[in-house]
Amino acid sequence: MKKTLVASILALGVAFSVQAKDIVDTAVSAGNFKTLAAALTAAGLIDTLKGKGPFTVFAPTDAAFAKIPKADLDALLKDKAKLTAVLTYHVVPGKVMAKDVKAGKVKSVQGSEITVATMGGVTVDNAKVTATDIVADNGVIHVIDTVILPR
Repeated sequence: MKKTLVASILALGVAFSVQAKDIVDTAVSAGNFKTLAAALTAAGLIDTLKGKGPFTVFAPTDAAFAKIPKADLDALLKDKAKLTAVLTYHVVPGKVMAKDVKAGKVKSVQGSEITVATMGGVTVDNAKVTATDIVADNGVIHVIDTVILPR
């Protein structure tokens, strides 16, 4: 009886120590989305992407943000409205796994359509998807190699 009680308490402790990871926490723990996390903070979008969702996020890496000239990136990070538009353009409502991706136009949270192509690998507005199906509690992240901009 004593062993069972101790085992139950230990199991309960383990269950409580495993914390859910939303899209933001998942991206931050990956380590290669520091610029994205800073941009989400500057735009005030952290709480949104920690929300219920589900969301599909096409997440540009730090290397993707590094392709933007520093002066342009600094200006974007200071323009909250434009930054919000750019970041929400990377988000699609719902949880779309790689196996469910189809070529065509998809409406982003920002309101404009993203063009998805599947020939020779998946691209979104010509940004190459380099990793897929990074699952979070409130959606999924697909990694892209370029920051995409709404038209």
